[in-house]
Amino acid sequence: MEYEGPVTLVSDDSGLKTVLEDLSRETVLGFDTETRPAFRKGESYLPSLLQLAGESHVWLFQIRQLSELGALFEILARREILKCGAAVSRDVKELQELHPFKAAGFADVGHMAEKRGFKNTGLRPLTALLLNGRISKSAQVSNWAAKTLEPKQITYAATDAWVSRKLYFALREIPEWGVTSDEWGVTNGE
Repeated sequence: MEYEGPVTLVSDDSGLKTVLEDLSRETVLGFDTETRPAFRKGESYLPSLLQLAGESHVWLFQIRQLSELGALFEILARREILKCGAAVSRDVKELQELHPFKAAGFADVGHMAEKRGFKNTGLRPLTALLLNGRISKSAQVSNWAAKTLEPKQITYAATDAWVSRKLYFALREIPEWGVTSDEWGVTNGE
């Protein structure tokens, strides 16, 4: 499975301003980040790419090339726009190191799957189980901090956010195992 719809790659502040209005109209966004891999002991990096997938469009933000992150991160603080992804707490924490914001409206599909009795709660196994598809992880360990992303990186990043959104809706159709909806791993900035 891979995302084949429209993708907007935002790599400068003027491009960011043009997409914020479209993003603000979405009610559910698939969410993910990509970080430059570290190969030495003690070496680590903060996210280079933020991916948000709407109903019919995916936006990829090269956040290390943007200087005006405030308006973008306001989307991440809006509780009325649900952002769903896998292992969101780690991604949110790392994004907050880049630019402080109060996270709200996040749902972790791994947490949702766990509450529904799934043992393997990563993006890849959930995609196989719930969407009957396989997603490639071949571009996962690539240089996400590069000024120019390769087409395979763009497809990989767009797919991860798109699949996260699809998994959220698939999981909502499965009854919880004795939990209420406020235990789905949704953060509301409290």
